[in-house]
Amino acid sequence: MTNIGIWGLGSMGLGMAQSLVKAGLPTVGHDPRGVVLDGAADLETGELDIAVIVVLNAAQTESVIDAILPSLRAGAVVVACATVSPAFARDMASRCKAREVLYLDAPISGGAARAAQGDLSIMASGPNAAFDTAQPALDAMARTVFRMGEEVGAGSAMKAVHQVLAGTHIATMAEAMVFGITQGIDPARFMEVLPQCGGTSWMLENRGPHIRDGDYTPHSAVEIWIKDLGIINEIATDAAIDLPMVQAALGGYRKAVEMGLGREDDAAIAKVYAAQAGVKLP
Repeated sequence: MTNIGIWGLGSMGLGMAQSLVKAGLPTVGHDPRGVVLDGAADLETGELDIAVIVVLNAAQTESVIDAILPSLRAGAVVVACATVSPAFARDMASRCKAREVLYLDAPISGGAARAAQGDLSIMASGPNAAFDTAQPALDAMARTVFRMGEEVGAGSAMKAVHQVLAGTHIATMAEAMVFGITQGIDPARFMEVLPQCGGTSWMLENRGPHIRDGDYTPHSAVEIWIKDLGIINEIATDAAIDLPMVQAALGGYRKAVEMGLGREDDAAIAKVYAAQAGVKLP
């Protein structure tokens, strides 16, 4: 039987852990906030075949790897799911390799609801042996695993490209909804019409209802986009490419943080545009 440990039981990690348990895989969860995983197995780190890390950022990923690497057995695989730079992923893979531990650069997409259903998309890169060892966990957590090749960093590069679209789509959706309000279009009507038209996107259909319902419970917080779009900025600078849409969206998220909205759902960027326009959101 494949033994799995998962570090980070937040909105994504908890659903992923629950999917592992549902699949009948012995799984132990770790979270500094004391979140409990129902059905967790009693496993020590040294007994694990797979260590899944679903934390916020590179610093937290590095902290977990530093803590568990001495205890992981040779041949175990670290599946790192946070959005990080390709260079960081390669550095972590090198550290793992020095301890004969495999590394899978495996950022995720799909949201909390799909995580709980084992329906994520995973953009993964790493050695074939890492994929082979991690396969039971990947099958349980994801509907689709995009194998980006054996070179660690390719998964994180693909996730960065994804975040260009996701981050700007949320901001553009919020901007459009507020613009609609200034033109007499109620958010409820907006959400009736746009999902059936060419201007829709997954982010519009997923985040638009948060604004329509006035519910900013953080499924994915505003402050996460400061990190993710910041990473994209750094990569773009190294590649000598200007990303004006990313810059505009990042400016909106930064203003949201300045307004004290950093820990609200990322759809709260709409409050920035609403304040500028002097209109009231639901």
